[in-house]
Amino acid sequence: MMETPAAASCTHRPLLCLLLLAALCLRPGLGLYTVNAVYGDTIVMPCSQGVPNDLMFGKWKYETANNSPVFIAFRSTTKRQVQYDDVAEYKGRLSLSENYTLSIKNARISDERRFVCMLVTEDNVYEEPTVVKVFKQPSQPEIIHPANFLETEKLKMLGECIARESYPDGNITWYKNGNILQPVEGVVVMTLQKVVDRSSGLFTTTSSLQYMPTKKDANARFACKVTYYGPSGQEEISSEPVVFDVQYPTAKVTIKVLSQRNTIKEGDNITLKCSGNGNPPPQEFLFYIPGEPEGIRSSDTYIMTDVRRNATGEYKCSLIDRSMEDSTTITVHYLDLSLTPSGEVTKQIGEDLPVSCTISSSRNATVFWIKDNTRMQTSPSFSSLQYKDAGNYICETTLQEVEGLKKRKTLTLIVQGKPQIRMTKKTGSNKSKTIICHVEGFPKPAVQWTTTGSGSIINQTEETNYIHGSFSSKIVISPEENVTLTCIAENQLERTVTSMNVSAISIPEYDEPNGYDNSEKVNDQAKLIVGIVVGLLLAALVAGGIYWVYVKKSKPLPRTVSHFLNPPSNSYSPNLCPQSDVNGKSEKAAAQNFQTLVRQEKCYFFSLMYVVVCRIFYCLVIQDSRNCTHGRGVYSQ
Repeated sequence: MMETPAAASCTHRPLLCLLLLAALCLRPGLGLYTVNAVYGDTIVMPCSQGVPNDLMFGKWKYETANNSPVFIAFRSTTKRQVQYDDVAEYKGRLSLSENYTLSIKNARISDERRFVCMLVTEDNVYEEPTVVKVFKQPSQPEIIHPANFLETEKLKMLGECIARESYPDGNITWYKNGNILQPVEGVVVMTLQKVVDRSSGLFTTTSSLQYMPTKKDANARFACKVTYYGPSGQEEISSEPVVFDVQYPTAKVTIKVLSQRNTIKEGDNITLKCSGNGNPPPQEFLFYIPGEPEGIRSSDTYIMTDVRRNATGEYKCSLIDRSMEDSTTITVHYLDLSLTPSGEVTKQIGEDLPVSCTISSSRNATVFWIKDNTRMQTSPSFSSLQYKDAGNYICETTLQEVEGLKKRKTLTLIVQGKPQIRMTKKTGSNKSKTIICHVEGFPKPAVQWTTTGSGSIINQTEETNYIHGSFSSKIVISPEENVTLTCIAENQLERTVTSMNVSAISIPEYDEPNGYDNSEKVNDQAKLIVGIVVGLLLAALVAGGIYWVYVKKSKPLPRTVSHFLNPPSNSYSPNLCPQSDVNGKSEKAAAQNFQTLVRQEKCYFFSLMYVVVCRIFYCLVIQDSRNCTHGRGVYSQ
């Protein structure tokens, strides 16, 4: 049997053995030192007692549960060698330094015990006890066996929270939305269980949670937290949160109209959606449509396409068992427009045309008119059509509250008329004359100029723009003689001709404006001509009277001649200029001859005055009458 180092020392030094025996029995601890170690790390236990100068050797031992010592390491100062006792659980794990610090690798739970450092001199034995505490952090807790769903009004196992391999054992707490769950009988029930692994000495802690949820627990976050002790004190680790599906029955049904717009008009599609506030929500419903006696079974949506105004009404949906329902009212807006007349309408100038634009709508609508892309201030009214009334008319109406509801209809008005001609004349500074032919009519008349007599066509003309059925054509001439110009206007309805005499002599003329009303100036010229003629006639009568007085006073007549020249009122009055014999020899015949001569002279005088007046009247009235009244000389053929 091999002798241990301690036995050999006792053989040679009996006093030393007695001291060791006394140390084992009395165990006079010099102090208590604690070392906190982490499971799996190296435990380092210094021998805090200073090394004496006369130290012979040092030893480390630990105490068992019944306080029996077990030596595990020895170091001699004389032989400078280290010896480790044959203890199975520490084999290969010990290390004793020169200052007698003991290190134990790969700390275990079984290393949590009391170790003693012994320093032996020739005169004394010193002991330094050290208590070792081993700590093991648990794994992160997790919720296992979670429930697929929770139901209101039912107590159900929510899950288990487990924290594995800890030392010392830990404690588990449940949280909902970050708040601690406290046990409530019949609502929150928690059960804690701890299991230790005999081989490792580590604890596994499990807490199960039974929970009765409410609707408010939908989307609630449940988690658990383990609290344990480590080398530095109390610590904790939380699990990942878990959200549970909380199921509850439907308590309310809601129907909605799914639409991109706030209003619905004819032609739109309507999608009805029915929903219940339960979880899971109902998948089928009954839809009640106006005009349908029975409910229509469908999923949570019902679609109607191209709706009409008769779709306006109350819509309902209910659960399949009809236990609850909801309703909504839908208004399908409409807008009708009627234009009378419409399309293309052809009328004659001067006719009347009643126009009516009426609407029928679900709400008050706005109506306005557009003519040739320009908005009108008032509605059109045609009591006597003019060429300017022609054009494209649009009656448009909208419902401002309903997006996209707009209607319009078009009236294309054509105003026709036979050609109407009016000719005017202007005299230039160089005596040239501008003759203008003002033309009205639709379709646009074609204008042609000719000269009377030769009948030649004049091509050098100039036309203005054709606006509202009117335009003008003009020519410029320098006549060397009197000429008559003819303006011919012709369209599909009629051919109209008007002529004007243009004089080559310098007779005062009145140029006329382009307007259609020159009757005032024509009347002034006519009054001037009539005044001249009347003045000449009065002058002729005055001259005749003077001449008569002169003849009567210059030749006193015999009584018989005077008698014949001034016969009684009932006497016979012969012709004004009788052709009788003047060679009579009787007194009576002489008187008659004298009276005849006097009458012949008066006849010659008045004849001459008549010729002069007629010539003047012809020159001023007949010859220039057309120039004075050409505005009234329109005729048709």
